[in-house]
Amino acid sequence: MPKTIRSKILLSTAVVTAALTTLTVSLCFSLFQSFLRRNQLQSAEYSLQVFSGNVSSAMENILNFDQWCSFSTDIARYLEAFQDQERMPSISSENSGLRITALTAYERLKEEYRNTDSHEYLTRVIISPGKGHSYLQISDTASAGTARDIDKLCQQEFFQDLLSHGQEMETGLMEDPFVSGEDNRIFPLVRPIYSLYGSRVVGWSYLSVSQNIFLDFLKTFPLESDSRLYLHLGNHTYLLKDHHFQETLASEYQTLSVLEGYAFNQESLVHKIETLDHQHRTMITCPLGPDGWSVSLILSEKAYQAQSHAYVLLMAGIALTVCCIGLALYILLNRIINRPVQKILEKIYAVSKGDFSRDPSIEWQDELGQIGRGINQMSENVVTLMEKKVEDEKQKKDLEYQILQSQINPHFLYNTLNSIKWMATIQNAAGIAEMTTALARLMKNVSKGTAAHITLKEELELVNDYFLIQKYRYGGNIVLECQIQSPDLYSCLIHRFTLQPIIENAMFHGIEPKGCPGKIIIRAEIILLDQEPAQKLLQISVTDNGVGMSEETIEKVLKGDTTSSADFFRHVGISNVNQRIQYDFGDKYGIRIQSSLGLYTTMVIMLPCCYAETTKAFNDLYGKIQGEGQ
Repeated sequence: MPKTIRSKILLSTAVVTAALTTLTVSLCFSLFQSFLRRNQLQSAEYSLQVFSGNVSSAMENILNFDQWCSFSTDIARYLEAFQDQERMPSISSENSGLRITALTAYERLKEEYRNTDSHEYLTRVIISPGKGHSYLQISDTASAGTARDIDKLCQQEFFQDLLSHGQEMETGLMEDPFVSGEDNRIFPLVRPIYSLYGSRVVGWSYLSVSQNIFLDFLKTFPLESDSRLYLHLGNHTYLLKDHHFQETLASEYQTLSVLEGYAFNQESLVHKIETLDHQHRTMITCPLGPDGWSVSLILSEKAYQAQSHAYVLLMAGIALTVCCIGLALYILLNRIINRPVQKILEKIYAVSKGDFSRDPSIEWQDELGQIGRGINQMSENVVTLMEKKVEDEKQKKDLEYQILQSQINPHFLYNTLNSIKWMATIQNAAGIAEMTTALARLMKNVSKGTAAHITLKEELELVNDYFLIQKYRYGGNIVLECQIQSPDLYSCLIHRFTLQPIIENAMFHGIEPKGCPGKIIIRAEIILLDQEPAQKLLQISVTDNGVGMSEETIEKVLKGDTTSSADFFRHVGISNVNQRIQYDFGDKYGIRIQSSLGLYTTMVIMLPCCYAETTKAFNDLYGKIQGEGQ
């Protein structure tokens, strides 16, 4: 979960925009898919119904003509008159009157044929007596059938079946018996003709209906490249391909389910099918003309996908519009809330980095502006408190230095006077003048002021004066040696009175109790810390060969924990030095004590390497201090 107001606003904006876009697209997609499929079904069903109506109308005209042939009195007289005639009688024969009967029947047949609206689809009409020796024929082809051709027709299996059972609607398309060629396929109609006054069969009629009765009405049919149109004629199924009908198997597709409520006409059926290539498609079937005839159309998926693609583009436009609205909302919220919040956060970050200046740009005329004014006021209050705190700390440190001086000055004076006493008592040596001079310099350094930091050079001068006085006390049995890594270290800043209390502690409580010649070594060097960036530290170590210190004593010395009045100055001095260093620079700096009982004590002082603003040449001083230390 986001933790910031900005993140919450951005997340809320994104969620609302995404939800609105998803809801809009999903709803539109669902409605459009349903509308698209129904529109495609309605369009296909309308086209099929138009085709079915045209074919039905044409077939109805042809069937009416066929029925007229069966009930025409002229045709019936002709057939009864020519039952036993092998051929048409000549004009001079005694049966020449039959010619009139035949011509009358032919003219009447021809007239009715021409009056039939769909006669262009009747490629051949034959009226013949039962034996078929004489016949009437109308043909739209150049070659008319001969008596031999008609005899062959009568011997065809389909002819006998149709003549016997009258199931002309169950017969599919076949090749014209009189004219060969795939383009001349026909649908045959055979009907017996009865006598005028009885049920005796006196002849038959043969009509060949051209396949163009279907093809002509399909020329303008909107058939897509991946659509399939099937023609069902009785038990025969034909596939329209390249404007020709090819007989196919009914198993070319498998019906999966009937889609109820999708068709707009009660006689139409909509099925869900699976093709041989395992594609699920939608097929609509409409009745066609006579009973047992129908036409089926497998709907185009390409057209559906094309329209779906157009819909996707439309939905993409809607989604883009919604996203633009979301973006505008984001920009508005960013300007009203996010930017002010960001500026307030930047100000808070600046305050955390120490910038307490007043920033008028965050003081708007709203609730966020009140927060900005509060932050500015808080910054000013913090500055005031910090200044007061700094002043208080400065006064505290000055007081501490004054207290330290007041503690150390009597101690110096006491020891110095005691040393002069011993020198005056034991010998009348000229060293008294030297000690007096050193004492004067020492007292002058002590009374210089309360500056917190002095250079290492100044601290070593104070230590040398102090050591010179103490050296006469010990009769020259103690040596002070200074080992400075490089002359530029003399300009490093250290706390005032850092080394003197440590030297004093080494002499009085380290070397003197041991009762043997002593040596004190002061080492100053630079230590580089392995970090990025590299940091320089000033390390000063003071080592004596005195009695050493136990761990318990070390802990008490650093804490200033003492109950002995004799140890008062030593403990106050070392603990005070350690506390001042840590107060100014942190706990990782200060004094560390390493000691071994009866062997040595080393006090290591760690300070940041800070140089004085004015650096002088200390090469001569370095040599001088080295000589005096010897």
